[in-house]
Amino acid sequence: MSPRTITRVAALALAASGLAAAAAVPASATVRPTPRSPIVFGAIQYDSPGHDDHSQKSLNAEWVTISNTGRSAVNLRGWTLTDRAHQSYTFHNLRLAGHQSVRVHTGKGRDTNRDVYQNRRDYAWDNHTDTATLRDNHKHVIATKSWRHR
Repeated sequence: MSPRTITRVAALALAASGLAAAAAVPASATVRPTPRSPIVFGAIQYDSPGHDDHSQKSLNAEWVTISNTGRSAVNLRGWTLTDRAHQSYTFHNLRLAGHQSVRVHTGKGRDTNRDVYQNRRDYAWDNHTDTATLRDNHKHVIATKSWRHR
């Protein structure tokens, strides 16, 4: 064989082994993980105390706490909070400072940097079993919290 033919055969063999190695990589290796977020769920009051009478006091006693465990502020604009039944609340321009929490109430009220309101007329969370899911403005799941109470 000529040196030119040997070079071509070697190049083809090298290319084929590279393709075989790439094919051996599992498909899950190509999935990019969601960036780790300092935003987490804190306490959740899914069953408002007392009788569920649909009053604003009762609705607002049902809430979810979202906390920023990091040092830097995070803007929650466009983030969503959903339940298992796919009821969703979208955050407006809420900047959550580092080491700060916000309580998301079910009923009506005036939003502040510590309390926001979903403005619902019915309860958002199932008293027996449900899952709260928080997604960022790119639809990445940031946090989930489930409960089962009998």
